[in-house]
Amino acid sequence: MERVPKISIIVPILNEERYIGKVLESIVDSDYDKKRMEVFLVDGGSSDKTVEIVKEYQKRYPFFKLLHNPNKTAPYAMNIGIKAASGEYIVRLDAHAEYPRDYLSKLIHYHDKLQADNVGGVVITKVKNKTATANAIKNVLSDKLGVGSAFRSGAKKIQEVDTVPFGCYKKEVFEKIGLYNECLTRNQDIELNKRLKKAGGKIFLVPDIEAIYYARESFKELAKNNFQNGKWNILTAYYTNSFSSLSLRHYIPLFFVSSIVLPLFCCYEISLAIAILYITSITLRSLMIKRRTTLLHQITAFTVLHFSYGIGEIVGMISVIKKRFDCGKRE
Repeated sequence: MERVPKISIIVPILNEERYIGKVLESIVDSDYDKKRMEVFLVDGGSSDKTVEIVKEYQKRYPFFKLLHNPNKTAPYAMNIGIKAASGEYIVRLDAHAEYPRDYLSKLIHYHDKLQADNVGGVVITKVKNKTATANAIKNVLSDKLGVGSAFRSGAKKIQEVDTVPFGCYKKEVFEKIGLYNECLTRNQDIELNKRLKKAGGKIFLVPDIEAIYYARESFKELAKNNFQNGKWNILTAYYTNSFSSLSLRHYIPLFFVSSIVLPLFCCYEISLAIAILYITSITLRSLMIKRRTTLLHQITAFTVLHFSYGIGEIVGMISVIKKRFDCGKRE
């Protein structure tokens, strides 16, 4: 019989009324022993019905604990939860996701089996409203040409990686490498896992563990989210004083957009050639992966994702040069 260690689950939340019920139900339906878990919902000052929904669940399930995060952002929320946690393992969950019944038990099983420091699974991207735009976004966020990470585009075997989503850590990890970097509004998990790897820790991606993530459903939301992701790639490097706090794949959109923009000032033919090659590549890939959407929607999804991300990185570089930002500022 496998041991059932106590686990502490931390969920950073802020205005999640559309999604919070699903993640809470996922936890309630979990096959993990409820007497061996505590769940911290760390709220950043929600102005919608998020807190009301959590309080209703608290009346029925005492293992849900609501904490306040005056600084709003996820790394502050995680650190608040970690400091309050009494479990042997710390599990970070996201409010935009759903988790199968065996999600938590599999995390612990593979932790013991692999002698890991952090374990995570693959992300199955879904959308709530199955429009042509939403489906195109879902497709691109599940494809290697759209996103380079194995946990989104698929993995067929257990592998050691540099980061995983919704990770499960031994609590002693945080005593060894420190807490989340509170300057990082985004990329805080990636940066933490980089520190863990540098300290000799082992991080495993397990395809048998799956979570469902609900993606943005409009091109405007996709652009806004990935612009901030790109910008925070550069700010992450700045705050950590190291480009190695992320992986090379995170900077590819910067190189790509720059390769189109910069030659415009001297050799526009180069920009034109790169643009044609890019359009040809994403058109061919769109023909291969488009499901329940149109070719135009699929091409647009690729373009919005790549360009918003790359432009965000350029803006991040300008922000670093001009120093127009604050540590831990929510954007």
